[in-house]
Amino acid sequence: MRVKVKRWNAIATWFWVANDENCGICRTAFNGCCPDCKVPGDDCPLVWGQCSHCFHMHCILKWLNSQQVQQHCPMCRQEWKFKE
Repeated sequence: MRVKVKRWNAIATWFWVANDENCGICRTAFNGCCPDCKVPGDDCPLVWGQCSHCFHMHCILKWLNSQQVQQHCPMCRQEWKFKE
C-alpha cells in the first residue's frame, strides 16, 4: 500500500524559553508582546538580568529610565545589570 501526498499545510508555533510565563512589569505573556508593540517576536525581545529575572526589552528600559538614582530589578530590587 502506497500513500501519495497531494497537499501539505504546515503550521508552526514558537515560544520564548524563560523562567516565567509573564513579564513582571506589564504582566503580558512572553509569547505575546509588550503594550508598546503590535507584533511579538524579534521586535519585542526578552532580556535577562544577572539576577535571572526576565522582562520584555521595552518594559525594562522604560522601568530603568523611570528610576531616579540607582537602577534596580523590579522583582528582587537588586542592582540591575543585563546578563551577557
